[in-house]
Amino acid sequence: MRRALTTPAIAALAVLPLAACGGTGTQEEDSGGGNAGGEFPVTVTDARGELDIDERPERIVSLSPTLTETLFAVGAGDQVVAADEHSNYPEEAPDTDLSGFTPNVEAITEHDPDLVILGRDAQDSAGQLEDVNIPVFVAPAAETLDDAYDQVRTVGKATGHADKADTVASGMESDIDDTIAETTDAIGDTDLTYYHELDQEMYSVTSDTFIGQVYSEFGLDNVADAADDTAGGYPQLSAEYVVEQNPDLVFLGYSGEDAVSEVKQRPAFDTVTAVGNDDITQLDPDISSRWGPRVTELADSVSESVIAAADAEEE
Repeated sequence: MRRALTTPAIAALAVLPLAACGGTGTQEEDSGGGNAGGEFPVTVTDARGELDIDERPERIVSLSPTLTETLFAVGAGDQVVAADEHSNYPEEAPDTDLSGFTPNVEAITEHDPDLVILGRDAQDSAGQLEDVNIPVFVAPAAETLDDAYDQVRTVGKATGHADKADTVASGMESDIDDTIAETTDAIGDTDLTYYHELDQEMYSVTSDTFIGQVYSEFGLDNVADAADDTAGGYPQLSAEYVVEQNPDLVFLGYSGEDAVSEVKQRPAFDTVTAVGNDDITQLDPDISSRWGPRVTELADSVSESVIAAADAEEE
């Protein structure tokens, strides 16, 4: 069974288990030309299964900052009539007080959408929206860079911008591959460890997370992977643990003018290699927590830090 998205008057018929991003095996996709110029109908795969889209959606509500960025990047920005409260990029995104975590069906219907895009964390709301005849695309969270590229292409196909989306995704992949290759050449055989801090409560990430996968592409070893309790990829570490692990690099995934200096002032952190070499990088909290087209900027930031840390180790 597959769900059909025709007009808001037609509700979804069924849902399927999680399927991988990529080809769905439809005739359009197998021929390599499905939706290349924005033709419809098309079939795409979301977090719940296959979704048939008969007509190009013209009134999209995006309840995911990552997907809002992606919609604008692939050329579907003019079709977005409302976005959630955290969709702060690009500047022209029509952000509202809509919640992407606990979607309010009544508030969403006020925008008269013919497609709602939301993240998998809010998947429970999809059925409520479909009950009032609002078609829903549930986007899975990317676990790897390939997932991120695939999702850009899927969003483009679902909105009538397959060609532009393929260009964007291919550009992302090419840029990141080049950045990784240049970094690898620059650091040679230098082995580096890192600690990524999500917030001041010292929650971190393991290599099983999306950003952890990005770091792994640069050959970095994650000190959080050795924690006794990895908490599904997001362990809370202690200051003592980080000092003992002595990472070569520290990345901060949150904002704050004094964030770097506060880390340096923690007890015994002056013995940490990253602190001693001033290899603490404060990442853009939005870019480092999303997997949209700006992931290339994340790769650039990681590359600069890695090369600097390798140079410091050689001195």
